[in-house]
Amino acid sequence: MAGHRLVAIALVFLVGWTGIDVGAKVLGVLLVLETGILLLLAFAVVFRGGASGLDAASFTPDAVFTPGMGAALAFAFAAFIGFESTALYRSEARDPERTVPRATYVAIVGMAVTYAFIVWAVVQAFGSDQAQAAAGGDLAGMFFTAITTYVGPWASTLMSLMIISSVYASQLAFHNAINRYAFALAEDGVLPGWFGTTHPRFGSPYRAGIVQSVVAAVVVLGFAVAGADPYTRLLLWVNTPGAVGIFVLMLLTALAAVAYFLRRNRAASTPTTVAAGVTSTVLLAVALYVTLDNVELITASSAAVNAVLVGIVPLTLLVGVALARWLRRSRPAVYARIGEGRDDGAAEVPAGASPVGAA
Repeated sequence: MAGHRLVAIALVFLVGWTGIDVGAKVLGVLLVLETGILLLLAFAVVFRGGASGLDAASFTPDAVFTPGMGAALAFAFAAFIGFESTALYRSEARDPERTVPRATYVAIVGMAVTYAFIVWAVVQAFGSDQAQAAAGGDLAGMFFTAITTYVGPWASTLMSLMIISSVYASQLAFHNAINRYAFALAEDGVLPGWFGTTHPRFGSPYRAGIVQSVVAAVVVLGFAVAGADPYTRLLLWVNTPGAVGIFVLMLLTALAAVAYFLRRNRAASTPTTVAAGVTSTVLLAVALYVTLDNVELITASSAAVNAVLVGIVPLTLLVGVALARWLRRSRPAVYARIGEGRDDGAAEVPAGASPVGAA
């Protein structure tokens, strides 16, 4: 099994190596196929009227505020992680002032509507009064049972393949995003300029990709040698600190936005911008609390393990704060340049290489 995981890491690296255009095309095709099979299931259920007619019981107050909804929301919040990555591709957009906000809004609204419609359709496939019992008996198999019943066995097989491809697509998206974080930090002078080198042909931040792929291989091999389950240990244990950490970063960003408009740029401050920042801060704080309160359902681990996984986040933040204070004291020019982009000599770019934004 470890060999299969290493092959997957290599395939992710190779697509990332060839630049954002190829990666975007691969992700686009996989996204269309994966969404298509789910929409096929949903429309088949709707057209056949579900198990006992269609209803809106899923959206009643009794259903929305039923016990256990906090756990469901924790999974929902985690499912939306990644929408903020649109800003990472700002330098690669032709009109970032217009396309980045538009892409972000489309991603959020599109995911919300699509997810809600598909899950509602699956509930209708079993009937609102029987869906909970079906989920309790075989939560993971609900979609396969529904698509076999309403579309056919061939669709169930295709859905299994789409699950595999969706894992690959998510890893490719994370790979591209992390590479660009490393590239940006190299541009700012925080990381060595070696990380900021782009491929002479594809324009991709391939050196950051090499380092990330090596780290991924070491982690995968470590779990494999320990005989740990690839899902309940490798996937859940590794992803949980990242998911919680992103929530914390988004919350801090919302707070920083409010502070920026109130303390540093009152000329651009409007009631709408401040209200949006405050609202975002409150909602993200609630999302973080709900996620932490139900973290055992995400990790399927003991309280001690969860304490370690969640504790990684504040520890990492403390290390980051300490590093920032050191940079501010010892390398003030680098500290001042953080977030400003490339400075002459800040990152090595070989002759003839295009910046990552041209990839």
